[in-house]
Amino acid sequence: MADVIHLDILTPEKTVFSDSIEAVTAPGTLGEFGVLPGHAALVTTLEIGEVVIKKDNREYWVAISGGFAEVGNDKVTILAEAAEPAQEIDIKRAEAAKIQAEEKLKNLSSDKSEFSEQVFALKRATNRIKVSARKP
Repeated sequence: MADVIHLDILTPEKTVFSDSIEAVTAPGTLGEFGVLPGHAALVTTLEIGEVVIKKDNREYWVAISGGFAEVGNDKVTILAEAAEPAQEIDIKRAEAAKIQAEEKLKNLSSDKSEFSEQVFALKRATNRIKVSARKP
């Protein structure tokens, strides 16, 4: 059994992270889960949240906005709608997005699709603010 796993975090636009690591924790739709070397094969959906990467006895954080994860053969692939390492998050932009989503939620009519959209935007902005505070 290897003592490391390979992690790829990919978005439609780019590769956000690709390296060998000690462990990773991700926000599964059914709850947070961790992966260590030798983990059983798994495919799962992801929700808005933070991915915590353990490498060289340090932790690194990446904000993701949902997606999928595949685990197998000491490799983890995360396909995310959006992903930003903590140090790359523009906190002012995230705070502005949070305020905008809150305002839109206050002024909504009964349109359920728009409500879902704004709740998603609010969760995403709140997550980005939380993760940005974890800069190494």
